[in-house]
Amino acid sequence: MKVKVLLVYYSMYGHVHKMMGAVAEGVKSVQDVEVVLRRVPETLPDNVLELMGAVDAQKQQEGVPVCTLQEMVEADAIIFGTPTRFGNMCGQMRQFLDSTGELWLKGSLVGKVGSVITSSNTQHGGQESTLLTFHVTLLHQGMIVAGLPYTFQGQMRSDEITGCSPYGASTIAGGDGSRLPSENELAGARFQGEYVANIAKKLKS
Repeated sequence: MKVKVLLVYYSMYGHVHKMMGAVAEGVKSVQDVEVVLRRVPETLPDNVLELMGAVDAQKQQEGVPVCTLQEMVEADAIIFGTPTRFGNMCGQMRQFLDSTGELWLKGSLVGKVGSVITSSNTQHGGQESTLLTFHVTLLHQGMIVAGLPYTFQGQMRSDEITGCSPYGASTIAGGDGSRLPSENELAGARFQGEYVANIAKKLKS
C-alpha cells in the first residue's frame, strides 16, 4: 500500500521553498509514503519579479513542475505552503485554489488530509491568520485539517524569535528578507510532514 503526499507551494524569495524541503524530509521518513513536490503558477510578469528582486529565487525553482488538478485528486494528503500577504495567502495560491471548483463539485478532495505552512516578513506579520484563513478553503473542500501539535517541543521555546504555531509550521524572513529559516523552524516543518504522512497512512489503511 503506497501513500502519496502532495506538497503544493508558492515561494517568491525562497523561504517557503526551503521550508517545503524540510516538510518533504519529514514525509519521506515515514515508510511506504511517497512525496511529490509541486508549485503553483506564477501570475506576475518577469519585469515585476525583477523589480521585486525575486528573479534569482524563481530561477532556482524552475525545476519544480507546476501542480495539476489531477495530481490533487491522486494524492492522499496535500500540504500547502504560501507566503503571507497582509495576513492572508498570496495571490498566486489564491488563484490556484480558485481553479479547483470542479474538484469541489465532484467532492474529489473530501476525506484527504490538508495542512499548511507559511512565511512572513516580520514576527507578527500575520502567520497565524494566514494559516487559519487557509484552513477555511480546505474545510470547504471537505479535507481533514492537520496542524502542528504541541508534541513538537520547538513550539515551547522562548530563547529565540521563531515561527511555528499549533496551526502550522512557519518562518520569519526578516525586514529585508535576508533571514533564512532557523533550525527550529525547519524542525517544525519536518515534524509536520511526518505527522501528516502518518495520518494519511492510517486513514488509507
